[in-house]
Amino acid sequence: MKSLKTTSLFLLLSVSLTVFGQTENESKESHHIEVIGKAEKSIVPDEIFISIVIREREEGKEKISVDQQEAALKEELVSIGVPLKDLSLTDVDANYVRVRRTKKELSVKNEYVLKVGDASTVSKVFEKLDELKIVEAHISRVSHSKLPELQKEVRILAIKAAKDKAEYLLSAIDEKVGKPIYVYEQSPSYNDDELGFNVRGARSVSNVVFLDGVKVRGGSPMSESIEFQKIKLQSSIYVKFEII
Repeated sequence: MKSLKTTSLFLLLSVSLTVFGQTENESKESHHIEVIGKAEKSIVPDEIFISIVIREREEGKEKISVDQQEAALKEELVSIGVPLKDLSLTDVDANYVRVRRTKKELSVKNEYVLKVGDASTVSKVFEKLDELKIVEAHISRVSHSKLPELQKEVRILAIKAAKDKAEYLLSAIDEKVGKPIYVYEQSPSYNDDELGFNVRGARSVSNVVFLDGVKVRGGSPMSESIEFQKIKLQSSIYVKFEII
């Protein structure tokens, strides 16, 4: 009987302490302010990726190999100041991709990715591709060389905006902002795809393929400047602050 009374007393004390702890926590939770801070930054892309396909082709009776066209392309890239290290095979383990065109005929091709730094160079590259009769090329994506640092800046701006909002709201009722209780980023600050930004909606100008985000002004697409839409980084951060 004595053991039963001791057990009952222990359970009562445990329940009382738990309820007291919950009440204390709920009291702290009830005295708070919830805000959302937002920030955005627009940046001009400085990494533009061009997908290029070189196919074996025939001119009259002469067969122009993939190797010949690749060598010519590299020569032209050097002439316009594009480093050859920025040209790479899409699949570095494969020398050629053989595609069956008919039951008796095989087409040989290589697929490449070329990285350039600005719209002016993009225009020059497409001019050279046109001269070399390499017609399968398009801008696959754009990015920025300092994207992670810029994403960090936007997030910092967003959480600072949240604190500023909490401060001016509470100052109106003579209260002050305390420590953050909870922080949550509601949305990513970028459309993450290998830290790049896909550009959709291709359209063809002459035999050059441009994508949405690329605007050609004026007459000939080869002679006029190209402008890329800026990459927009955004962050929205929810913060719950104590009120002191």
